[in-house]
Amino acid sequence: MLESGAHSYTACGAPAPTAIAAHQILETRNLMTMSSGRLAYETKNVRGLRHSTVKSRNAGTRVCCLLLLAGLLSAANALAQTSGHAADNVRVTLIKMPYGGERNVPELSGGPDYLESGGIQKLLEQRGYQTKAISTVALAPDEEKAYGEWNRLALANGDLGRLVARERRGGYLPVGLLANCSALAGMLAGLQHSGPTARPLRLGLVYVDAHGDFNTPETTLSGMLGGMPVAIASGMALTRMRRKAGLDPPIATRNIAEACVRDTDPLEQDLLDRSQVQQLSVADIRTRSEKLRKMMERLSQHSDVIYVHVDMDALDPSEVPGHHLRVPNGPTSMELGAALTEMFHYEKVAAFGVASTPYGDNDKAGISRQAAYNLILGALKGIEERGGR
Repeated sequence: MLESGAHSYTACGAPAPTAIAAHQILETRNLMTMSSGRLAYETKNVRGLRHSTVKSRNAGTRVCCLLLLAGLLSAANALAQTSGHAADNVRVTLIKMPYGGERNVPELSGGPDYLESGGIQKLLEQRGYQTKAISTVALAPDEEKAYGEWNRLALANGDLGRLVARERRGGYLPVGLLANCSALAGMLAGLQHSGPTARPLRLGLVYVDAHGDFNTPETTLSGMLGGMPVAIASGMALTRMRRKAGLDPPIATRNIAEACVRDTDPLEQDLLDRSQVQQLSVADIRTRSEKLRKMMERLSQHSDVIYVHVDMDALDPSEVPGHHLRVPNGPTSMELGAALTEMFHYEKVAAFGVASTPYGDNDKAGISRQAAYNLILGALKGIEERGGR
């Protein structure tokens, strides 16, 4: 076991299980014993055969996954330590946005349903948060017949925006369970039009992603729409899609801060360098640096309302092993969750979204789902603590 800062890690890089519920420790120990026994037996009796190495590696991988999941559950317990009755004053509504807009893949993602099925609503209620029935974006029958994935995505984002605006006006914090980052326009549109009058509110954005998502159709190398959301939201591309989603005017780039970006296309990086988009490094997130605080103060001064968005690929690959766009050297969900707590101390932060959570065969052990829950709990903890700052 290795020590790193305030956290312990096993040799495979998984957080060690501490302060975890007794039944969870017992279950994990039993599974580890079975896996370790199988590992020893196979190594002893099939030594020298090539497939023994494969089986041993698989058993070791299972042990690492169990340890990692135990560590994530421990992190959730730590984040759930609330300040008395403060949680009673936090009203949360979950909104599922399954439309992804990508071509050559299913139009509806199972990610939002996967996050719901793990019991996130019940978890929030157990922590004392006030919740209401989960909303789901669904196109009307005539909209379903509309031509083109991008067109239907824009229509779905319009519906998402209306849901976000309604819930915020009702005094709830909208938390988006999002198929992917293309839901950004809908979340922003909802906040933009959630004010007391028809006047659009000034938007601020904290965008946490391993990628800049600042490509345009002219700069992209892949043609992937998921690499363009920030550029679209800031008025640099696909204007009709943005307007159909209800985001008008576009968000000013000086009111955008990106965090944890470590993989960009060459021309995309050139656009970022020439823009007013601010950048926070992984180190800024891990240490909750002074730069993070100054960035939140600046956004609060120049915005009426701020949206915080997280793509799960921002995390270290150990917590999103099934994500097809993972990038090395990201923060853990515990580290990012603590940074989110800091961000949500600021009164103008009014919505949170988590996108592209691996599901199905890409998250068999539930590691990524638990990591997403840690992020949600971290954000809500920040709201709880607002009164005590």
